[in-house]
Amino acid sequence: MPLTQDFKKTIQDRVRRDPEFREELLREGIQCLLSGEVNTGQAILRDYINATMGFQELSLLTHKPAKSLMRMFSSKGNPQARNLFEVIRRLQEQEGVHLRVDLQPRRPTLAGP
Repeated sequence: MPLTQDFKKTIQDRVRRDPEFREELLREGIQCLLSGEVNTGQAILRDYINATMGFQELSLLTHKPAKSLMRMFSSKGNPQARNLFEVIRRLQEQEGVHLRVDLQPRRPTLAGP
């Protein structure tokens, strides 16, 4: 189900006024990518980019055309790892955060391995 303009505007407004929400949105987008929920991660990061720096500014930082960046984060986007990690690095710099990955042991399931 596509998001309505009102919902997108609500998210953008909150991102602009709430630094904790903005950081959590960035973290959640990257977490989704790492857990294999690629389409969801791309959508969250697209919303994050639109609500913060925008694709034009990201283009200047990454030296990638804005239209290419928009395609990377579209529902059919399939970015190269090098490009994706460059974008994530720039988003972290812009936000003033450093995300890290913590390894956690898998919990055994009732059905076995």
